[in-house]
Amino acid sequence: MVQGLEGAQFGAGAVDADTAAFVVELEARLAAVSPPQEVGIQAVREAARSGQSFFGPVVHSDIAVDRVIDSRVADGLTLRVFTPPVVRGAYLHFHGGGWAQGAADLQDPRLERIARECEVAVVSVDYRLAPEYPYPAGPDDAETAALWLAANAKGEFGAANLVIGGESAGAHLASVALLRLRDRHGLAGAYRGANLLYGAYDLTLTPSARAWGDRYLVLSGPYINWCLDMFVGAEKRADPDVSPLYAPLAGLPPALFSVGTVDPLLDDTLFMYARWLAAGNEADIAIYPGASHAFPMMPVKAAGEANGRCNEFIRRVVGG
Repeated sequence: MVQGLEGAQFGAGAVDADTAAFVVELEARLAAVSPPQEVGIQAVREAARSGQSFFGPVVHSDIAVDRVIDSRVADGLTLRVFTPPVVRGAYLHFHGGGWAQGAADLQDPRLERIARECEVAVVSVDYRLAPEYPYPAGPDDAETAALWLAANAKGEFGAANLVIGGESAGAHLASVALLRLRDRHGLAGAYRGANLLYGAYDLTLTPSARAWGDRYLVLSGPYINWCLDMFVGAEKRADPDVSPLYAPLAGLPPALFSVGTVDPLLDDTLFMYARWLAAGNEADIAIYPGASHAFPMMPVKAAGEANGRCNEFIRRVVGG
């Protein structure tokens, strides 16, 4: 991992042997199965729930509690809450999955580690998924959850220092939520930091996503387009509420951007990091040479480095 931007970190010589070997193995495993857009969204969801995806078995945390808050949806919005023995702040988390898959309870061990190591209450949002609930359902749920935590963190957890973040589509939703809080509610300072991992910030597609092609390494070009088509129509994708890269970004909190160099969404992170800084905000970027999309949730050395760096950022933010 390298903080900041240096040309050398994008070359083959920067990739450690462990990461290189893992990516080769992962790509071979994925070549032996049908890609998601061919099997369909329900099969993809069932594979994850049954532990048959490349993320492995589903393990639930003993400290996780589901609760429902009021929302625009009649049944309310479900939050999965991890409360450690000591709470110094709260982390609002959005899972990835192309806006169409994933769930708040599918990465409990990782979220429990964040809760315990950072001494934060982790609140993971079970937002509505496409294609059943396309845009703006997911962003609406993100906004609802962000408002709820801003108003209730002190009473619920005894701590008001808040961080927001997520992975992939979750990083997108966290960014949209920050912009909506600033623009619709005058709450630009509600969250003190943004932990954004390999997010999608330009849904019209950045050059790295457009040029990726059919290579299936967690994501592929056809897979990305399939997810986008389920989530939002092409005519809306340049709207700043859909693609936060196009929004005015002044007044947003310090952010940590994390991404591997073997990821079709690499440019999304590079561009968003640059625009975050150009808008006058604080930002750090952590580049992981040779790492794929979603690598922090895989058994590879770079995952430990990335998760440790993210936890360091969360601890720093909640500690003031």
